Amino acid sequence: MRSLYAGLLREFSLLLTWLTRFLDLAVLWAACWLAYGIVFEGRSFGFRYLVAFVIAAALSFSVYPYFSLYRVRRGVPFIQELRTVSVAWVTLFTGLALLSVITKTSNDYSRLWFGLWFGLGFLCLLASRLAIRGILARLRMRGINHSKMVIVGGSDLAKEAAERIKLSPELGYDIVGFFSDFEGAKTGDIGNDIEFLGASADTAAYVSRNHVDQVWIAMSLEQTATIKQVVDSLDTSTVDVCYIPDIFSFSLLNHSVSEVGDMPLVNISVSPMSGVNRLIKALEDRIIAALILAIISPAMLILAIGVKLSSPGPVFYRQERVSWNGQHFEMLKFRSMPVDSEKDGIQWGGGRNKAALPFGQFIRRTSLDELPQFLNVLMGQMSIVGPRPERPVFVEQFKAEIPGYMKKHKVKAGITGWAQINGWRGDTDLTKRVEYDLYYIRNWSPWLDIKIIFFTIFKGFVSKHAY
Repeated sequence: MRSLYAGLLREFSLLLTWLTRFLDLAVLWAACWLAYGIVFEGRSFGFRYLVAFVIAAALSFSVYPYFSLYRVRRGVPFIQELRTVSVAWVTLFTGLALLSVITKTSNDYSRLWFGLWFGLGFLCLLASRLAIRGILARLRMRGINHSKMVIVGGSDLAKEAAERIKLSPELGYDIVGFFSDFEGAKTGDIGNDIEFLGASADTAAYVSRNHVDQVWIAMSLEQTATIKQVVDSLDTSTVDVCYIPDIFSFSLLNHSVSEVGDMPLVNISVSPMSGVNRLIKALEDRIIAALILAIISPAMLILAIGVKLSSPGPVFYRQERVSWNGQHFEMLKFRSMPVDSEKDGIQWGGGRNKAALPFGQFIRRTSLDELPQFLNVLMGQMSIVGPRPERPVFVEQFKAEIPGYMKKHKVKAGITGWAQINGWRGDTDLTKRVEYDLYYIRNWSPWLDIKIIFFTIFKGFVSKHAY
């Protein structure tokens, strides 16, 4: 029975791999053909364009496996698969473009066709991958394509692993039971509905007698010797062995596992702005900032005249703030207070009590004083979306008072942010504001930025907390 089940599972995985390969080729061809039809209406498909498709298909057999597009991705978030698919697709078409330059055939093809092929194919590829994930999730929720697993460990980490598996039936994992050396394990140490199978030393013997696809080891770092014993005892088995690192007691930020110099590296607290993410964010900021400045420049000119006529002094108020990696920069605002308003010293908050000019009160209340910060974005000093920056003197104070405060500086400071659209701005609870800032950093994506910008337009400018 065990060999039959394992064989069926392997056959299903192999069939799924080949179906995915076929679907990817179909997407490549459909996008190529559709783009040709749009550009060359009514013409029969040209032979050299067919050659281009054949070359692209041949390249895909090397590029896609290189980026592990056909590796089983059970439980991998779609955003992670999206990144992998995007990089593979861009690499494929970059290779095609370079090949056409090397062979001096680039002028033989329509650039519009090539661009449409790239864009349509990318969208279709993402849609096909999303459809596959949805179909697999439904099948797994119905008991098809399940993997059997055991958990080794009886700590809180093992309990959390078991709970997450039970709450995610779309992953298709069946927990057969658990092994533990802790006292009380037999009486439901992990869960009353999960069978206790024995001590950790019994794992290998159980795996050899029963069908198990995966062994998850969930032990604390203090049990390194036991972990090694379990791993060594499974050397004679073909079962997949996974280790859940005991890092959840730390304050995590974008945690992941990477490899540096052939060494596995657990990232506990890192910035999401690296690699392609950094490029996407930079392009997003510059393009949107340039468009917004082009639209609001007449309004900014009127506001500048209003500031100048309301009181003597400069139009812009420059204030030193702290942004990404603790770097200092001068943040721009339209001046809303007299030039000597801070002669008695710098104070945090208290905007209601500051002696703003009548015109200044208006632009502060409507957040129009913040508009010059789009210039900071254009200069690369800020982002449109991100945690609001603070003055260096207050950063020094708050980092010792508020847990995780400095982690907000793992991304560029922003004009608006997740905290602001949820009402945490001005003289509000700073601890709560930092919680929202860290949520944004943990969950960053271009789509989240767009959502925040959208909500800022409708409810982010005027606020009872803006003074």
